[in-house]
Amino acid sequence: MTEGTAVGADGARPARERWWRLRTTRARTRGPVLLLVEGAAGTGKSALLTRLLECREFAAAEHHLLDCTPTGLRTREPARGEGKPGRPDGTLRPPAESLLAALASDPPAHPLVLVAEDAHLADEESLNALWGCLDGPVREDLTLVLAYRPEELPVPGLPWGRERDYPARLTVLRHRLAPLDEERTGDLARTALGPGLCGPGFTARLHARSGGNPQVLVDLLGLCAPADGDTRPRTAEDVDEAGVPARLATLTLRRLAALPGPYRPVVEAAAVLDAPALSGELAAVSRCPDHEAALTAALATGLLEESGQDGYRFGVPLAARAVREHLPGPVRERLHRAAAEMLGREQPVPWERVAGHRRGARQLRLWLRAVERAARHYGGTGDHLAAISLLERTLAVARVPRQLRDRLAILLAHNALEGPRSDRAVQVLRQIIDDPDLDRGVRGEARLDLGMLLSNQAGQPLEGNTELIRAVEELADRPALASRAMSHLAMPDWPGLSLAENMRWLEGAEEAAERSGDEVARAAVLANRLSALLGTGHPAARALLDRLPRAHELLACRQHAARGLVNAGEDAVGIGDYALATRLLAEGIELSRRTGTPYNVASGRGAQLLCDWMTGHWEDLPEQARAFADESEGMPMLSGLPGMALAGLALARGDWAEVERRLYGPHAPAENAAPVTVMAMASALRIRLALARGQREEAAGETAVAWRRLRAKGVWVWAAESAPWALDAVLGMGQREQARSMAEEFAAGLEGRDAPAASAALEWCRGALAEAEGEVAEAVGRFRGAGAAFAALPRPYLAALATERAGTLAAAAGTDRALGELQRAVAELSGLGALWDAARVRAVLRDLQPPEERRPRGRPSYGGRLSPREEEVARFAASGLTNREIALTLHLSPRTVEQHIAHAMRKTGAQTRAGLAALPPEPPDQGAAGRRDAPDARA
Repeated sequence: MTEGTAVGADGARPARERWWRLRTTRARTRGPVLLLVEGAAGTGKSALLTRLLECREFAAAEHHLLDCTPTGLRTREPARGEGKPGRPDGTLRPPAESLLAALASDPPAHPLVLVAEDAHLADEESLNALWGCLDGPVREDLTLVLAYRPEELPVPGLPWGRERDYPARLTVLRHRLAPLDEERTGDLARTALGPGLCGPGFTARLHARSGGNPQVLVDLLGLCAPADGDTRPRTAEDVDEAGVPARLATLTLRRLAALPGPYRPVVEAAAVLDAPALSGELAAVSRCPDHEAALTAALATGLLEESGQDGYRFGVPLAARAVREHLPGPVRERLHRAAAEMLGREQPVPWERVAGHRRGARQLRLWLRAVERAARHYGGTGDHLAAISLLERTLAVARVPRQLRDRLAILLAHNALEGPRSDRAVQVLRQIIDDPDLDRGVRGEARLDLGMLLSNQAGQPLEGNTELIRAVEELADRPALASRAMSHLAMPDWPGLSLAENMRWLEGAEEAAERSGDEVARAAVLANRLSALLGTGHPAARALLDRLPRAHELLACRQHAARGLVNAGEDAVGIGDYALATRLLAEGIELSRRTGTPYNVASGRGAQLLCDWMTGHWEDLPEQARAFADESEGMPMLSGLPGMALAGLALARGDWAEVERRLYGPHAPAENAAPVTVMAMASALRIRLALARGQREEAAGETAVAWRRLRAKGVWVWAAESAPWALDAVLGMGQREQARSMAEEFAAGLEGRDAPAASAALEWCRGALAEAEGEVAEAVGRFRGAGAAFAALPRPYLAALATERAGTLAAAAGTDRALGELQRAVAELSGLGALWDAARVRAVLRDLQPPEERRPRGRPSYGGRLSPREEEVARFAASGLTNREIALTLHLSPRTVEQHIAHAMRKTGAQTRAGLAALPPEPPDQGAAGRRDAPDARA
């Protein structure tokens, strides 16, 4: 006898590999073959056999499909294949042995395949008849397939009912069907419903509830299938609401009923626990005196199965629900109480599971106390999502008493503040504060958290300010909490309040915190004071850094220290102290991770990306910033900074379509919804984009908006990004007096302020004014000074642009250093990857090149290759620039640009302008001196 085994995780293989060994055995083997196909109910034995009989190895065979029943064998359908005709349907009357013997002894005109399904139901006579096909004279081309449920065999492990000695010439192959894995569950769901209807969590919940059983999956998908016209994607909640498929419930309860009465409590306990359980745990919950025998019987019937080191469980988790729903209420409650008591003795206590059992036992107050313990545990370990989900589900129950509802709602708000955005949390908090019977202090605390949630995660700072101001009034008798509300209102970055108003709120917050004597309140106010002062360039800010309670024994104090470090790091980016910013962000992110505040971690990551943009670390910035912006989409307080970094990078590279999407698209920063600092950067980029396109009126209009915003806030440090371009816009409209007034207002606002970036920008503005007044020498000196100041920060991009302005003015005045400065600007811009800016400066260099050093007349031959100018124009065309915009950038006529694009499309075979994007990456630019048409550098 030759025996092979194909056993294991079929769900981890492609579907065709399930039966590959079965179909190829017949092709390779001479002599009779016995295929033993075993699988639990619903695992797809019939589907497997159907596919097997359809493959080419069996297509020409004579097929006989037999159903085994307790009363004999029955034919299911006429014979299939190209062999001789089959016998009619009906019961095979005894003696069945003689009929099967006749089939086996027929002349071998065609191979013979006998398929006997449900062999676990066969009586002894039927099994003897089937065995007769294999014992004695046997056709060499016979294939006998025996399919059965191993858990329902009368004698475990023996499909023939007793030991049989297989003949030596017989090849025996056993194939065990295993559940589907999650990937194949998803494939099945998408095939059944369509890819667009499988929403978040749907596939994972399907797999978890069905255990990967194909039949249960099909039944569940039928229950979840949408009605006509319903295009809503299915979610995990839809799976839960579908209930237990009737087929599974019937099978499970039939098996339970077949179990002896004294043994059933073990299965019922497993159903109530609804998770893998050890033998001792089942004994403790069921209180079954002979639990080992009961467990053995449950395993033999297939009601339970082993789950490795975790113990025992239902193979199909939904079967547990069928058992629970079948239990009488008092029995179910008793088992839930026993489960809660048993789990309560574990260390650490799984409080959420305890809460579920307390609720199942209808122990209302014990349930809510366990929920509170679980939520506090999750919050303490930083798993705020788990806490939010648990609390939201709990508060949705109407029977929660008022006092506990208030406490749980506050706990929900605290977790929502530290975790990601939760619309449900906002809704619940609004419902709580609208309750007229609510205690005034509790309403104030809930309103405080609502205000902070609206301001931070929800991106609605004006609405948040309104709630916080009301919370201050309601918390008059609770100064520690009132100080939190006031210190939040003291943050200058929020729109809607002037800096003077912010500082008044800060004074009130400090007084309330001191009056409360609460260390956590003091830590919170200190963190906000540091950010408020550092972000506005106050010289006293840096002395506060050492006062942050980084190592305080209270977790809440350390969390405020982490927040203070992250916020201060972001503020240091804003004022232009990038070394300090890098240090504070690294420390703040690390402390935030250790103290379980993921929102602070995300905020620090966004600030670090902006710092990378400003300091010229652009190599991996697009991928990192794009991924972060996608993660934080919908939370403008997080997504704004990396979004502006991406917009600035796209502008420098000439990808103006991306610039427009970031600045004007549906997720662009909006007035009164984004931080004032983000709006200042957005205005700077919008002004510069309009100037680059020659849209002077648009640039002047955005300048007016930006300047009004700065004047209303009163923080002129934040004009660092927009002031240079704002003055260019106003001067471009010929409004020299207005530009001078703006520069004076900017300078006055910086007096006494610690603002390196704004000071460099002010020098640029003074250079622009000098240029407009014809003071070329002063203008060149101012721009050189601005370039040196930006380089020292370092802001290499702005330093290169300032160098370009100095070089352009100096060249017009005939200064020897001019061309060298322009060449250096090209090299620096090219090194950064600022394609558009580098090309623009090269165009200026070409215009300034002495006649004797220019390329000789006549076009050089590039054959089928793109010329340098054609390649330059093609890249800009592919990025979305119009012919006019390209012409402005490269100092060409629109007609010349049109010709270059036509030549580039002909040479590359591109059918559209966008198709020119397939050009290979631009090689590193060695600067203008390295180009064939560049002038020599002059010192």
